[in-house]
Amino acid sequence: MSVIKCKAVVLKVYDYRENDKIVWLYSDKLGKISAVAKGAKKSKSKLFSITLPFCFGEYSLFKGNSMYVLTEGKIIESFQGFLKDLDILTYASYMCELIDISTLDEESNLYLFKTLVSAFYLLNTQAVDIDTLLRVYELNVLKSTGYGINIDNCCICRKKIDHSEYISLQYHGGICHECPKDMSFKISKAAYKVLRVLNNISIENIYRLTIPKDIKKELEKLLNIFITNNYSRAPKSLQILNFIKESEENE
Repeated sequence: MSVIKCKAVVLKVYDYRENDKIVWLYSDKLGKISAVAKGAKKSKSKLFSITLPFCFGEYSLFKGNSMYVLTEGKIIESFQGFLKDLDILTYASYMCELIDISTLDEESNLYLFKTLVSAFYLLNTQAVDIDTLLRVYELNVLKSTGYGINIDNCCICRKKIDHSEYISLQYHGGICHECPKDMSFKISKAAYKVLRVLNNISIENIYRLTIPKDIKKELEKLLNIFITNNYSRAPKSLQILNFIKESEENE
């Protein structure tokens, strides 16, 4: 059995039998996979720390009869600081869950993998606006999984457009003033301009952006609809995120 080495982020972990874990990894080479980590529940196990949620590391695996088996690994960044802050923990959980519901098993996407890792590092430093980080992350996930939003052309007639007040939820893009607006989301011109910027910016450069609160809320609502409509289920952590935001607004 050949050993496969890859870099990966731990998306989620389940206890398995008395001392084992099943670990879901999102990797650079294999995409999303599940692997058995034997003995990983024991605190003295060499697999204990590298199978903690959010851990980013180098992993060695081999393909068993039905699933992968994790043999060893090395931590690059544990990201265990996320667990100390409920808000940050929820944001990180949401990022992982979005990868989980939007990707198929063993379908590699190096760009999406790098996006997740970059988002984790930015979340860890808390040096950027979290709402802006989440919106750019969501746009990257949508784009990488075939649901990107076309901002530059009318999604119906394909005519080039500079701005629009409607986003088609069916055809995933802006609508020119001549085409029908059925099944669309009404958006302000200012929010449309910001959406164009967010859709094209590298996630590493978002620290340069300052976005008004009302526009951030508008885009959050739009992207929540896209995510809920286009994937197998709505992220459960999205409900927690919305609850946290409502609680903060009511304080």
